Amino acid sequence: MAASLRASSSSLRSRLLSSSAAWSPWRLLLSSSVHSDAANQTETLAFDEIQLSPEKPSTATAFVLHGLLGSGRNWRTFSRTLASQLRDRNPSDEWRMVLVDLRNHGNSAKIKGLCPPHDMSNAAKDLADLVKARGWTWPDVVVGHSMGGKVALDFAESCSRGDYGESAALPKQLWVLDSVPGEVNTDNSDGEVERVLQTLASLPSSLPSRKWVVDHMVSLGFSKSLSDWIGSNLKKDNEHVTWGFDLQAAIDMFTSYRERSYWSLLENPPKGLEISIVQAEQSDRWYPDDVQRLKALSRRGSKPDAGKVSFHVLPNSGHWVHVDNPKGLLEIMAPNFLSSVQN
Repeated sequence: MAASLRASSSSLRSRLLSSSAAWSPWRLLLSSSVHSDAANQTETLAFDEIQLSPEKPSTATAFVLHGLLGSGRNWRTFSRTLASQLRDRNPSDEWRMVLVDLRNHGNSAKIKGLCPPHDMSNAAKDLADLVKARGWTWPDVVVGHSMGGKVALDFAESCSRGDYGESAALPKQLWVLDSVPGEVNTDNSDGEVERVLQTLASLPSSLPSRKWVVDHMVSLGFSKSLSDWIGSNLKKDNEHVTWGFDLQAAIDMFTSYRERSYWSLLENPPKGLEISIVQAEQSDRWYPDDVQRLKALSRRGSKPDAGKVSFHVLPNSGHWVHVDNPKGLLEIMAPNFLSSVQN
């Protein structure tokens, strides 16, 4: 299986890189921040912050991690609505949502100090570097969609091992949204993510307009909602539009996402950590054995000396959960989200 994954990934990389020279990263016009450490000449990840009442001190922090080819801005509306619902449920909660642009994506695409290899472990370490550079408290919750879900798992695993130093604190909860914890084999699926990558790589470097891209994606059989989301990652460049990611580095990250497995973390979650897995009902990447394994772990509950795993199914949604059924996702997450009262 591993050999098949490597061969498939290598084939995908070869197909995509043939047109990668025409792609260049660009800067999204967000209220994101880029931190520079002048002494070390390094920069940390770009991010955007959402807090309903910024004049008040926050009671807890959640990091929100996007998926492949996305950016933090894709989750702004959802994160704001989630923060509002959490405060409605508990008026004393004042959540601070940090929407991170992972390496090679969004505003972080222009950062030169995020060195290879472009994999899940380095993407997770970027989060730790961001916390340390900004002098923040460590996040109470990490929410990750797709590739971001595996970055969240890697972050928690590394925290539990002490990889980030003695100051690092383990998150109390992870939300892993439609991200299979083990190796991802798309041989028996329709490979929607791969088809998106291949389609984008086939396009010229200079695109006429966002509408043209959306219409083109729809004409190829992609849903209107997915096509609109893809189009949201475009920015005006003179008379044309361009993308906001480094394609070659994104392919490397996708390969790492497919090959990494975190089943050992789910089998033995560290004390104090809840890992909440959400499967999109219509997602094409879940094998029955994976689902049964997660259900069994969820039924096991928590032990005094260990964490716990919970498992949820999001109805009427494909892989792009925040696009396909954001209302349903909120109905799962808000009642089960960590309360800052627990901190």
